[in-house]
Amino acid sequence: MKPRVTLATSAEMPDLYSDEAKLLDALSERGCDPQIKRWDDPEVDWEEAGLVVVRSVSDYATRRDEFLKWAASVPRILNHPDILDWNSDKHYLKVLNEKYGLPIIPTTWLEADAGLSKHRVHSRFPALQDFVIKPAVSSGNRDIGRYSAVDPASRRAAVDHVMGLLAEDRSVMLQRYQEAIDKHGEITLVFFNGLLSHSVYKQPLLHSTQVTDEAMQETLVEAREATAEEWRWGEQIRAALHAYVKERMGRDEQFLFNRVDIVPDGEGSFMVMEIGLVDAQLYLTSSPEALGNFADAIAVRAHW
Repeated sequence: MKPRVTLATSAEMPDLYSDEAKLLDALSERGCDPQIKRWDDPEVDWEEAGLVVVRSVSDYATRRDEFLKWAASVPRILNHPDILDWNSDKHYLKVLNEKYGLPIIPTTWLEADAGLSKHRVHSRFPALQDFVIKPAVSSGNRDIGRYSAVDPASRRAAVDHVMGLLAEDRSVMLQRYQEAIDKHGEITLVFFNGLLSHSVYKQPLLHSTQVTDEAMQETLVEAREATAEEWRWGEQIRAALHAYVKERMGRDEQFLFNRVDIVPDGEGSFMVMEIGLVDAQLYLTSSPEALGNFADAIAVRAHW
């Protein structure tokens, strides 16, 4: 019998990402029996769902506990529920930096339980440089804002942004905006089953004094081969991830998909911006091989 593969989506994005439209056909061609189901659909029997692949679960950030409880209940799900738990909160960046020395964008963490006043929040903003506010738990680019440190109105808007997130019991990340992004953009490396599949270059998303919402999408500029330096960084990050996962879970765990976003540090090297192991968009139309690579990776795991 053909192995069943269920691609898990959400009510907000029930039909996968737009660049995954041909994924069902590609899986069928590889001997699988694919289907799409919402992760919170009460009518779905997840015992009969076969291999469940987490995809456009864009509402997980607002329903994180419910989502993680569901993931833990599914017999076969990728990525592993413990990985989804860890990666769905961006405090993982702090762990990777402190335990494994991975360079990340310098971050001030504003915690919801710290009882911060508006004055204390404002005092943590930089004096001169643009800065970025983002929640530690978020899907895609939602609720991220870039602000000007020298514009009083922008600083007031940033305070309101932070206080609103804290009031929702959400941890907040405060980061200086990296000017090198404007010059060099962002680089995304996409791995399937531990192998580098493709690399894309993206223009900066955030403009000054702007907060993203669910309608905003990243701008894909071009797909290209990863440079030797980017490949080396991708492997270093992947090695650190696996080392931590082995320590956390007591065994290594192969990620079905892993998206690594890096940005230039302005000094000839890179910093880690984000690692996507939950609902990461994988840019499957960015190169001729990308969709097939993902379908191959899923089919291999489905036949295990």
